[in-house]
Amino acid sequence: MIAASAGVKIMVATRPVDFRKGADGLAALVREQLHHDPFAGTIFVFRSKRADRLKIFAWDGSGLVLLWKRLEHSAFRWPPISDGVMRLSASQLAALMDGLDWSRLHALDIGQPSATS
Repeated sequence: MIAASAGVKIMVATRPVDFRKGADGLAALVREQLHHDPFAGTIFVFRSKRADRLKIFAWDGSGLVLLWKRLEHSAFRWPPISDGVMRLSASQLAALMDGLDWSRLHALDIGQPSATS
């Protein structure tokens, strides 16, 4: 498993994509259909029609990274199909990658600490 740092934005495209697309095709999709900058350091997660495969696309500062995963005996837990994207936390992405129900993970809302004397 590749871990995402806590501060990175992770976006899931909620509509299935053509899994023949490579890194350049997904970068064009991010820019044109999702209206995000594919080179801003955000991690984008894409699903297949059968829901048993995912692709993760990211710019790491020196090149495009494309990760592909297929579950052998089950399907990934995906949000409802709609237009646009939804945000995930790093913990939710890890659960999604493991084939777990990521929607059961909820981060605690922790406020900024106050200065101490």
